[in-house]
Amino acid sequence: MPAPIRLRELIRTIRTARTQAEEREMIQKECAAIRSSFREEDNTYRCRNVAKLLYMHMLGYPAHFGQLECLKLIASQKFTDKRIGYLGAMLLLDERQDVHLLMTNCIKNDLNHSTQYVQGLALCTLGCMGSSEMCRDLAGEVEKLLKTSNSYLRKKAALCAVHVIRKVPELMEMFLPATKNLLSEKNHGVLHTSVVLLTEMCERSPDMLLHFRKLVPQLVRILKNLIMSGYSPEHDVSGISDPFLQVRILRLLRILGRSDDDSSEAMNDILAQVATNTETSKNVGNAILYETVLTIMDIKSESGLRVLAINILGRFLLNNDKNIRYVALTSLLKTVQTDHNAVQRHRSTIVDCLKDLDVSIKRRAMELSFALVNGNNIRGMMKELLYFLDSCDPEFKADCASGVFLAAEKYAPSKRWHIDTIMRVLTTAGSYVRDDSVPNLIQLITNSVEMHAYTVQRLYKALLDDISQQPLVQVSSWCIGEYGDLLVSGQCEEEEPIQVTEDEVLDVLEGLLVSNLSTPVTRGYSLTAIMKLSTRFSSINRIKKVVSIYGSSIDVELQQRAVEYNALFKKYDHMRPALLERMPIMEKTASNGPTEIMQTNGETEPSVPDTKHLPLVTQPANQVRAMSHDISVLTIAGRFSVTEDVKNGLKIEFTFERANPNPNIAVITIHATNTTEADMTEFVFQAAVPKTFQLQLLSPSSNIVPALNQGSVTQVIRVLNPQKQQLRMRVKLTYTHKGSPVQDLAEVNNFPPQSWQ
Repeated sequence: MPAPIRLRELIRTIRTARTQAEEREMIQKECAAIRSSFREEDNTYRCRNVAKLLYMHMLGYPAHFGQLECLKLIASQKFTDKRIGYLGAMLLLDERQDVHLLMTNCIKNDLNHSTQYVQGLALCTLGCMGSSEMCRDLAGEVEKLLKTSNSYLRKKAALCAVHVIRKVPELMEMFLPATKNLLSEKNHGVLHTSVVLLTEMCERSPDMLLHFRKLVPQLVRILKNLIMSGYSPEHDVSGISDPFLQVRILRLLRILGRSDDDSSEAMNDILAQVATNTETSKNVGNAILYETVLTIMDIKSESGLRVLAINILGRFLLNNDKNIRYVALTSLLKTVQTDHNAVQRHRSTIVDCLKDLDVSIKRRAMELSFALVNGNNIRGMMKELLYFLDSCDPEFKADCASGVFLAAEKYAPSKRWHIDTIMRVLTTAGSYVRDDSVPNLIQLITNSVEMHAYTVQRLYKALLDDISQQPLVQVSSWCIGEYGDLLVSGQCEEEEPIQVTEDEVLDVLEGLLVSNLSTPVTRGYSLTAIMKLSTRFSSINRIKKVVSIYGSSIDVELQQRAVEYNALFKKYDHMRPALLERMPIMEKTASNGPTEIMQTNGETEPSVPDTKHLPLVTQPANQVRAMSHDISVLTIAGRFSVTEDVKNGLKIEFTFERANPNPNIAVITIHATNTTEADMTEFVFQAAVPKTFQLQLLSPSSNIVPALNQGSVTQVIRVLNPQKQQLRMRVKLTYTHKGSPVQDLAEVNNFPPQSWQ
């Protein structure tokens, strides 16, 4: 056979290919020739063929058929063959290959070879792809080379030991005696690999960490010599002596000083020297300073040193390199909670980063700006962040709006400022406001009792200007429905009130229902707002007409709302005023199922019947007033069926049963009977439980309790009690008896505990 072409010729030929198909054809032709040479057992050109095969492997072509040839080259006595063979083993083999069994003996022989370069090849290969079994078999040989006086072999043995420890952590103690003396080596390569090995051992073993903490003074001396030494051409990088070794030592000191006062104190001075003596004009110096900052922040360093570290990050913010600014912002974000005041000093620089053109820098600056907001700077910071919200890219608006909402809720200096800030966000961020922000804003407005007139007036004006921003429209609709009477009354202490009529308000809400800009959710808010106004406005006939129209809407949700609202006007008209009363002050609580339980002063608001599928639950549902405190108390004995006289001949019987399969749910059925000679009409039973419970009150069988015990009204209550506590319940009964309205309030404290067992 003719001599195969050289590697250089193959590379030159492949580079002349004009298409991928042409290159593939050249590779396939050459691979066929290499296979033929391997079958002929051609020892002369095996090294050349394997080298070409490795090049094709790096181009992405299959080269697995050359694995055994690599082993033959490793077993050769020629150094050039061994070099290519070991390189091929590192590229073509991994620890899953069975040929490892064949390699172990070859590597062991070469680890004991008389030539250091052959030993170095074996160490590199073992440290690159040695399996757990190979590491166990050869760890002793590596440990011997770790003790040798040859610096070339010691640094390679140290790196190989790192791989052995990662594969077989229980062999760590084997290297402990040899590791102790590594830091006394003058050779920088050995020092570097020694620090890498020490770092690996300390990270993997708490015992090793305790053992090596006594080396802190020695590491400090090495680092001091590096920063104080003069010019050393062998290790100099941009005027700094061996920055790679400095970074490694700083990382090891960070591990050793973490959660240890003595070690931290021992390295405080050297960290201060590194921070003040390192040149910052080149990236090399900035890398060392960055590692120094991380070490200072991670150990128990002095407060002055931490301030120095944050000041270094502050200087990074002024650097022209975007990567350095990004690193500084990320580091400050991690430390802002522990060193808030020190980071605050750089607030103006951080805010300036909001104007950066780089997207990543802007996002980090925004996150850090929100982390810096407190009660003292809330007005200034919100001004900057609202300006950023107005001009930022769409991808930032949702996060920025949510951040403003949270910061304003936590640090708002006044209710009016809070409302104004929310208005600014709703009109600026528009439809980028997240959906979960709407109920949170509604809760805020509800709880700001003294601001209801001001808020509804501002929102109404905003609605007249722009109906394209759906979150704004939804919050505005809810507020108009809730406080429409305040809007038309013309009373507002905060600013000059506007003059608006009931018909003008209804025109706006009806316009939202037919607008192409309105989403289905927004239309639901608008229809519910119109329904609420039926108890606040006198235009009942107009409201009935609007509601009836949407009973045939193609939107199923809107249709269902309209149908059930129509039912309130007809069959359940006696319940309508109670259901549509103004919302009480609310507290946040977890939602369980479709009905949101609102909390008031530690207790849930009285629940109301859902009249089949009454969609009031999709808005804040339990629209009844908080109970007054002048209540009478009923004591119910601990039985599973209890009857109590309440008042005026009305009797209430409670019957208990446990829901299957959930033992945490109790089903309570009430039976109301009337012993008097007159019917009790417009009967409504409402209930409230502590916030550790959750309550669902189903529809009553009727709203009339017949006279003379000729019938009863039944109603089912489902109570979730995950903590199986003693149940307390407040109840409210309203009905009309002999033409007079009656209201009874009661508290039930002794429900039978057996109902939860």
